[in-house]
Amino acid sequence: MAGVQVGAGVASAVPWAALDHAALGLPATTDLPSSQALDGLVHAAAGIAYLKWFEYQLAASMHAELVEPFEDEDRRELDAFTRCAATIATTMSITQGAARTLLTDAVALRDRLPLVAECLRDGVVTPHHIRAIVSRTELIEGQCYAALVDADIARALRRPGSWSPARMEAMVDMMVDRRDPDAVRARREKAKRNREFTVEIGRDGLASATDTRPAEDIVALHASVTRLAAQVCPKDTRSKAARASDAHYALITQTGFGCDCDRPITDCRYKNIDLTKFAATAPRIVIHLVTDTTTLTGPVPAPENERVCRSPQHLPRPGVDHAAVEGDPVASPTSAESVAAEPIVSKPVATGSASAESVAPKTSGTEPAAATEPSASEPVATETVAAPPVSLDRVDVSADADETAAVPAHTCDADAADDAEDHTRGCEEPMGMDFVDGVGFLAGIGIVSGAHVRDLAADPSTIIRPLGDGTDTPLPATQPSNPYRPSAALDAYVRARDLFCTWPGCNRPAWDGDLDHITEYDHTHPERGGRTSATGLGAKCRFHHLLKTFGDFVDDQYPDPADPSRLIRTITIPDGRTVLGPAFTGHDVHPGLDAIVFGNPPTPGKPPPKPTERQRPAPRTEQKHARRRQERHRNRLRRVIPPDDTPPPF
Repeated sequence: MAGVQVGAGVASAVPWAALDHAALGLPATTDLPSSQALDGLVHAAAGIAYLKWFEYQLAASMHAELVEPFEDEDRRELDAFTRCAATIATTMSITQGAARTLLTDAVALRDRLPLVAECLRDGVVTPHHIRAIVSRTELIEGQCYAALVDADIARALRRPGSWSPARMEAMVDMMVDRRDPDAVRARREKAKRNREFTVEIGRDGLASATDTRPAEDIVALHASVTRLAAQVCPKDTRSKAARASDAHYALITQTGFGCDCDRPITDCRYKNIDLTKFAATAPRIVIHLVTDTTTLTGPVPAPENERVCRSPQHLPRPGVDHAAVEGDPVASPTSAESVAAEPIVSKPVATGSASAESVAPKTSGTEPAAATEPSASEPVATETVAAPPVSLDRVDVSADADETAAVPAHTCDADAADDAEDHTRGCEEPMGMDFVDGVGFLAGIGIVSGAHVRDLAADPSTIIRPLGDGTDTPLPATQPSNPYRPSAALDAYVRARDLFCTWPGCNRPAWDGDLDHITEYDHTHPERGGRTSATGLGAKCRFHHLLKTFGDFVDDQYPDPADPSRLIRTITIPDGRTVLGPAFTGHDVHPGLDAIVFGNPPTPGKPPPKPTERQRPAPRTEQKHARRRQERHRNRLRRVIPPDDTPPPF
């Protein structure tokens, strides 16, 4: 029996290949030069986003017809929603779960996130980001201020710049926390109570174990496992994931771990790892948490106009004196100082390495820094230098000493102020936000609530390191003896500002990467360019750092003419096309970072040796073939039974 193609039942259905490519804005052929192929890829990505939006619209239309009339009273096991999803799944040959997700996302975009849906329609956001946005805004479902969160997210998405999944999640979490911090705190407390360890039996004699614990615990565990998994020689045949699995089991059971290469133990010093010695010599794991002093202090009273919803989805209640509400001095966009509560002073927090030495101008190692987001205060920076992962024994939380007035999380930037102006005649229902709280940024995890930040700060092993001394004195930008190396303060500031690798689409945390001189440092005449300064440095993961240094990619970074405290970043690919850098940075999480300034570097010292491009021990194909030969050889040895030449015992 012949199969039925999708769309074959539609009378007017025409195969996509038969459509007029010119009408769709597509080239007539795919055999194009790389530059034109890239143009086609960009256009196709926008088309895919539009088609996905169209798909969501159709699914929402089906939901409105087949589900909504019955959803309030349908108690059948196979209710209207299930039947509608089954219809979609059967027609499109997808799983029931995929169809349910499609329906759920479609309804969420229609009812909860219509402005985000328009961003998808216009190609501003890609389809693979939609699931993250929908799932991370579920707690605002049915709340009257959901429209404000939708507007906040849509406004952020339409900023010029690129998005990575991790930056997208951090931005959405911050927007939700700005409007509903109580829901975030309640979710954390519930999650802590529901932590668990589960085992799921899989196929082929394997099983999966899941340990749900606070984020900082998992970060520490991951660092320990990764460090042990790296204790192998280059000839180890396992993948990184397989080595990590073996290392995790070895740490839990205190059993042996070592390299599985076919060399004798005399030739490979990684054959057997002594876990006791490994643990005794392991450096400490430091978790970077960026915050501000106001968040460390605790929630602050919310401005009167922030205690009611301004959502345009609700009509004003009769009998309410809107003029009195709009006359509230906090309702209109103002500076952070004018909105902040008078007694509240925020200090950007920066965390350096776990040891006191990490605060000194020293960049030999990378250490996590902790700082919480300044919802009402200055941002926090963390001090980091490149260093291998270590075992966790403390968390660094530092607070910047530069004083600034506290600003509530939802009024700490111009966008929030615009909201107050745009929605002053919306809903007047109380939101229950008598207090506002800040947030923190936990490297490797993302946005965490103020309550979570204070939990970490209360831990005896936590070290709080202010970034600055609370005065207008510029901080040192470089190490005293070497103007090429950034100071601990600048190192922490740049990583807190960038949050992630600044290459478009990269998710690697800034604390796990390098600090790169955007313009190559001139060791002989630093004044000619490439100076070690906040504007001249950017965080990059090791891969993108090498790609920029030894490839044909050129990056640039310069102050935004409209807001000199912010930076515009660009990457120019080999064919000359320029791509904008990240649209969401630490300035959006911690506005107080704008107030931190650094002094000029000292006179340059002796230039370090020029870097050389790393070389592979052999071409990739040769390495692959060698691994295959080794595996085949081992398999043959296992199959062959050696002859028994031993004479009988008589």
